[in-house]
Amino acid sequence: MLTFDKIVNKLLKKWWKVFLKSDIFELIDPEKKEQYKAWVDKLIYRLKAQWILISMKAWVYVVPSEDDKTLNKVDLIEKYYLRLIKKYITYYVWNAYYISWKKALEFHMKNWEIPEKIFIVNRSLNKKIKFWNLEVIFKTVSWKDNWKKINLYSKLSEYVVDKEIEWLIFKISNLELSLIEAALLNDTLEWIPVDLLNKTIKKYSKILNTDIFYDIGQFKFIMSFNRLKEIAKNIDYDLYLVFLDIIKKNGGLFIGEGLRGF
Repeated sequence: MLTFDKIVNKLLKKWWKVFLKSDIFELIDPEKKEQYKAWVDKLIYRLKAQWILISMKAWVYVVPSEDDKTLNKVDLIEKYYLRLIKKYITYYVWNAYYISWKKALEFHMKNWEIPEKIFIVNRSLNKKIKFWNLEVIFKTVSWKDNWKKINLYSKLSEYVVDKEIEWLIFKISNLELSLIEAALLNDTLEWIPVDLLNKTIKKYSKILNTDIFYDIGQFKFIMSFNRLKEIAKNIDYDLYLVFLDIIKKNGGLFIGEGLRGF
């Protein structure tokens, strides 16, 4: 087991990083032996007392710069938000995930604002983590084929791209998939981001890969395509016809203006 001074020296070389309690335990003893488990809380208390660590929330810490020591909890979380998201993703699902729904589309539109909710699609975990007034929502996606429930992660993960944001690499749904996802209701209390969908289609309609829409269309998403169809109608009529054709090919009903959630 490392001495306190050696632990401090290691942490100070990792400033600007976010740590979970389990990371501190592993730093003390990579083998995480049971006899050292009770010492972790005492060590963390001592590290916090000496401002080597600052608590962001229960069992989540940052090795602060000098400026960080003057920040309130809200500003601290905002500063380290993306690193905290990356830490949670790595801890819970490692590399098998992608950021979806509205935030993925905002990333494509170069909007880096912190969202109230960020959705992390993955193979098997459904979990909500709340900090401050923000939520990280891990979720699975499935559809029914002849009444058989099928996990869609492996299929949808084909339409994922890597995006560098503040020197961190995140997996996010590609432009076409993020449009489809953003036109879905993930929560009955949420609204469809019509303005965002409008702006995206206006900006990218001529370079969207319609083959991807057809590929994803086999997994239904009929309500989503109906909404995109109505938005595209007055922007790009060819794209409108593509969405209309996808709905027809996949046995969906055509729905006009006044769509639910708009």
